[in-house]
Amino acid sequence: MIDEINADAQERMEKSIAALKANFSKIRTGRAHPSLLDNINVPYYGAPTPLKQLANVIAEDSRTLALTVFDKSSIQAVEKAIMQSDLGLNPISAGTTIRIPLPPLTEERRKDLIRVVRGEAEQGRVSVRNIRRDANSDIKELLKEKELSEDEARKGEEDIQKITDKFIKQVDELLSAKEAELMEI
Repeated sequence: MIDEINADAQERMEKSIAALKANFSKIRTGRAHPSLLDNINVPYYGAPTPLKQLANVIAEDSRTLALTVFDKSSIQAVEKAIMQSDLGLNPISAGTTIRIPLPPLTEERRKDLIRVVRGEAEQGRVSVRNIRRDANSDIKELLKEKELSEDEARKGEEDIQKITDKFIKQVDELLSAKEAELMEI
């Protein structure tokens, strides 16, 4: 019974770490990466459509993204959506290809991004702790129903704490790696 609770908690914590990694990958570090444009929606025939459904996005080099738009009539809408995003990018149109040069990050912008990254990491820690709380309440429920002895419950809570500590450490490692990446010049 405790093994099932531990396995469930571990699986849920792994999903939290995966979500944190996904959130970190969307934060710009000065290098061109196609996932940078994942959250941009373009009004296409009256419906907001994800950019990756309207164009092929590649990193031309470390500072330039290139989009090949599938439908020529939507090039202007794609450009406008990129300009209106909060990424601070200025697309340059050349036929069916749109190039997006990434400006170097200023020191102030780096500090803002580090603040954002720290907030994301704290959300990850809170998520892991919430999973720990849920697992511990499941163990207490089993103890109350007399399906576990007090020693088994204590051992189960210690195991959950060890798993939690492991995942909190992973969050901290991801945070320090992302901060280092942001501070690179």
